[in-house]
Amino acid sequence: MEEGNHSVVTEFILSGLTDHPELQVPLFVLFLLIYVTTQVCNGGMVLLIMTDPQLHSPMYFFLRSLSFCDLCSSTVIAPKLLQIFLAERKSISHTACAVQMYFFLVCVDIECLLLAVMAYDRYVAICNPLLYTVTMSRQRCGQLVAGVCAVGLVDAMILTCSTFQLSFCHSNISNFCCDVPPLLALSCSDTHINEILLFASMCYTVMISVVTILLSYVCIFSTILRIRSAKGRHKAFSTCACHLTAVGMFHGSLIFMTFQPSSSYSTGTDKIASVFYTLVSPMLNPLIYSLRNREVKDAVRKARNKLLTNS
Repeated sequence: MEEGNHSVVTEFILSGLTDHPELQVPLFVLFLLIYVTTQVCNGGMVLLIMTDPQLHSPMYFFLRSLSFCDLCSSTVIAPKLLQIFLAERKSISHTACAVQMYFFLVCVDIECLLLAVMAYDRYVAICNPLLYTVTMSRQRCGQLVAGVCAVGLVDAMILTCSTFQLSFCHSNISNFCCDVPPLLALSCSDTHINEILLFASMCYTVMISVVTILLSYVCIFSTILRIRSAKGRHKAFSTCACHLTAVGMFHGSLIFMTFQPSSSYSTGTDKIASVFYTLVSPMLNPLIYSLRNREVKDAVRKARNKLLTNS
């Protein structure tokens, strides 16, 4: 079927992570383990925070939201990746590609902004502890998460609709998932407006998130350094260490992926960065928070002891 000088693309071919057949099964096993670990750890974190009264605080409300977002993000990407490891024809339909892109962008935006909200929560807790319960009330926390979700839903819709209004000359996506940059590289339409929209979107989400985090931690570290007690400083630093680790992993790979020309997308380095912030970071986040947070470790220990007692 022809439209002008270009055929209408009804499906895309995902290149996956490697062209070497001998690596397909080992990679399938590896990423299946990553996906299962992500689901178990994030699902466990959500249930733990919901059921343990000691974790019913704003910080853990946001952590629960982050874990749920990571659970959804990995589900959007991993099943299709696992399928293309074993499939002879690594295809995805035009509609399925659009759906995957939409929910992928929603999850990325929500996680990006949630990390900024969590930094603001730590700022209020450390710099204004007397006003913490008032400032970060249950209603305010709900409003912040709802606002983050609304931004993600709208931004993803704009980017997805603008991308799939383009005409595509080729169908081979140089990645393992549907994302904006590799699809722009396939288009035979003028993508100037799309690149502006993508850049504006990333500036709005990534840069606002990064600036909020940086300003929050400048104030936090300034306050911590004025604490006279070494024990108090250590406790304050430890509450921020987990969040800073998660921020470094997610934003480092995301910024590397985003702020580069779409023409340079098809490199092995880009795929590694994509794997890191789409699959590895969601798996590591709950592990980081559970291994370095005493309250979470105590809650896990209590839940384990309760299960052993009941059994």
